[in-house]
Amino acid sequence: MKLEREILRYVIYIAIGMILFGLGAAEIVDEFWSGMGGGLLAVGILRMVRWLRFRKDEEYREKVETAIKDERNAFLRNKAWAWAGYLFVLVSGVLVIVLKVMGRELLSAAAAWAMCLMLIFYWGSYLVLKRKY
Repeated sequence: MKLEREILRYVIYIAIGMILFGLGAAEIVDEFWSGMGGGLLAVGILRMVRWLRFRKDEEYREKVETAIKDERNAFLRNKAWAWAGYLFVLVSGVLVIVLKVMGRELLSAAAAWAMCLMLIFYWGSYLVLKRKY
């Protein structure tokens, strides 16, 4: 049942991607939306191909299911998210200072707000997980 919902999602990605890409080619929308359509189209097609392979190739299905359920891979995924969060906060902090020195007040403020938002998400997640575990 879950796989059928996923295939529907991929078909929707492909349809929206084709529409946006077509509108961009007809110059009805700008390049941003055309690029977004191309990206959705590519993601939808690639995920559809992966799903078809998953459905038909028993060996591939077993390999994917093992990779998903493997505790080491779960640990590595969580560690990668943690590193990404730390790096985001550090890079944002450096950007706030560098952009401020360069006189780019608006960009500096945007980087500061992004960093603050990330820290708010971190603390909110921490409090929820602290209750749960």
